[in-house]
Amino acid sequence: MPPNAGGGAEVCCGALPLQWNPGVRAIIEWDKDPNPYGPIKRDQNGQILKEALVRHSADYSHHTAMVEVPKYTEQLCALQVHFLPCDQVKVSTTCFTPGHPDYPDKAYFQVKGSKICPVL
Repeated sequence: MPPNAGGGAEVCCGALPLQWNPGVRAIIEWDKDPNPYGPIKRDQNGQILKEALVRHSADYSHHTAMVEVPKYTEQLCALQVHFLPCDQVKVSTTCFTPGHPDYPDKAYFQVKGSKICPVL
């Protein structure tokens, strides 16, 4: 998912075993823009200039996390990735979208960022 996707995006693809078993993990990789709302030089048509984007993206930090995949059944619909404060990541395997009343991970949307993250 590119930086600044703004609260949700869909990226394809990954593979999970047909049957869940203990120890199934996913490796999540992402880049983080330390200045997501900073100005980037644009051309006369409003398009971001390639060289400006290259300079801007040089400050991105790259992150990787290995997370446990929660138990799923044969009705696996999607692997939902939740990016939490302090570069924490959780995944879920629900068939419901985040706006659905039965979405099991609503608490992730209530998490507030900490000004001080623990050193791991």
